[in-house]
Amino acid sequence: MKKLPVLNINQFKNQEELTDFYSNDLKVHLKQNSKIVHKPHSHNFYLCVCFTEGNGTHEIDFDSYTISKGSVFFLRPGQMHRWHFTSLVNGFIFFHTQEFFQLNIINTNLNEFPFYFSLENTPKLQLDNYQLNKIGTIFQSINDEFNGQMFFKTEKIASLINLIYIDLSRLYSEKDSKTINVSSSYLNILRILEQKIELHFKTEKTVQFYANLLNITPKHLNRVVKSTIDKTTSEFITNRVLLEAKRLIVHSKNPLSHTAETLGFYDYAHFSKLFKSKIGMTAIEFKTKHRL
Repeated sequence: MKKLPVLNINQFKNQEELTDFYSNDLKVHLKQNSKIVHKPHSHNFYLCVCFTEGNGTHEIDFDSYTISKGSVFFLRPGQMHRWHFTSLVNGFIFFHTQEFFQLNIINTNLNEFPFYFSLENTPKLQLDNYQLNKIGTIFQSINDEFNGQMFFKTEKIASLINLIYIDLSRLYSEKDSKTINVSSSYLNILRILEQKIELHFKTEKTVQFYANLLNITPKHLNRVVKSTIDKTTSEFITNRVLLEAKRLIVHSKNPLSHTAETLGFYDYAHFSKLFKSKIGMTAIEFKTKHRL
């Protein structure tokens, strides 16, 4: 099996005292780590990157997004991505572990930020020039602090990370109305549901199963999912299954029938029909299209 590289922070040029956080000028980062960042890969950390110049495409979990001045991207652990630049790019990039955030920022959960809340939420935010100038100064401050040696360095970086996530969340929510006027209880249910799906999606695909885990009725669960991400619970579950199917189809040399069995489909015809109806092409066509 051809495994997708999973990068960790220790693979990047880092400060010894901060092994769970990294920041860099984007142009420098790409040059210093050219051997590992230009091929498809995933991470075991959270990543935020802001482009101040340049063009290209950014493929995240097989969806392509345009890169231009003001593009900001957010990646959660496990998401596959790769770049394709059509001009020189620059900007800022930082990443951190979940532990770094939890230990240094009290009473805030990463999943509360809309861009990290669900895989169903878009991982891209496009800033205009005014917004980019304001947000860019915070990115610069984070990078300056990371490369400096001032007292309370970790505390200052954590405060800046929280600040930039708050500002970016406000801008994100202005452009994505789904994140506005949704009750905190609904958001919490969706967050827990996604965690449960992540644990069980290979073997359990029914709405009833997840409703039982959350001690609510399937009807109420459907209401929550529809209100928060405008999908049915069944669609939400199926999307996670299909995302894993795409990853395995592209990054595995195993037969497609084996991929189907790994995902709990012991009738390959059923898996094949589902994949084509939702993706718009057969599994073989998808593998050919995304061949590395």
